[in-house]
Amino acid sequence: MSGLAVSPVTLAAIVITLSFAAGLNVYATVFSLGALARLHWIVLPDGLGSLSDTWIMVASGLLFLIEIFADKIPGFDLIWNALHTFIRIPVAALLAYGVGTHLSPEMHVLITCLGAGIAAVAHSSKTAARLAVTPSPEPVSNVALSSTEDVAAIGLTWLVMHHPLLAGGMVAGLLMACVVGVWLGVKAVRRGWRRFVAKWDRFAAQG
Repeated sequence: MSGLAVSPVTLAAIVITLSFAAGLNVYATVFSLGALARLHWIVLPDGLGSLSDTWIMVASGLLFLIEIFADKIPGFDLIWNALHTFIRIPVAALLAYGVGTHLSPEMHVLITCLGAGIAAVAHSSKTAARLAVTPSPEPVSNVALSSTEDVAAIGLTWLVMHHPLLAGGMVAGLLMACVVGVWLGVKAVRRGWRRFVAKWDRFAAQG
């Protein structure tokens, strides 16, 4: 996929979707891109051609396999996701950088920052959802949520390379939902904290 053959709208859709997918599961996204290219089902953008390299595919595939299990263990998944703050967002930025290699230096920096920002939103929403689900005593919710994220990352990666505008539109809607969800979550945490402080003050006054 030559950079010159991609319209600005298509380029934006690819960056938005791949960054969102990487924010959910970066290893699944990288491995899927490499596998689709190796099977000759897609042509990668010029700057992402190395993703079909054997060693990158082996490494991302093994890490994806580890994440399939690690991300479904209640409690440990919170640690796993916290650590991956320093992996998902930078790799998403690198993917965006690779997609935009043909752009001017200014636009290249902008598209790279956009990729990082979108991945941060997806990652933050994923982490917030885990914080809400993990305390549940049954493991089904955690496994179902993690599996949905895995499928979404792979599905969006495939979709954006075949129907970029459709994928970009879907992710734009998901991003808005994520932003609203995070905002509501922050409000709920603040409300809960205020209630806790009020109860603590009443308890201290009685003592």
